[in-house]
Amino acid sequence: MLKLSDYLVLGAAFLSFIFSVSLWFGVFGPDQKDAGLFVGLWVPSIIGLGIYFKAVATGGVTDG
Repeated sequence: MLKLSDYLVLGAAFLSFIFSVSLWFGVFGPDQKDAGLFVGLWVPSIIGLGIYFKAVATGGVTDG
């Protein structure tokens, strides 16, 4: 079952994706393809960070 923290991580990744697409297609003015690519790289980073914190919370990651 998904917890609130899982929904927050997925929501942040989704917002990053939407922001990236809107930058790419120029929703906020002239298209900024480089900025869209940069923001698009946040999506897997946010999801990876969420997976890491979930693994730490459940004891799936050990030190060393």
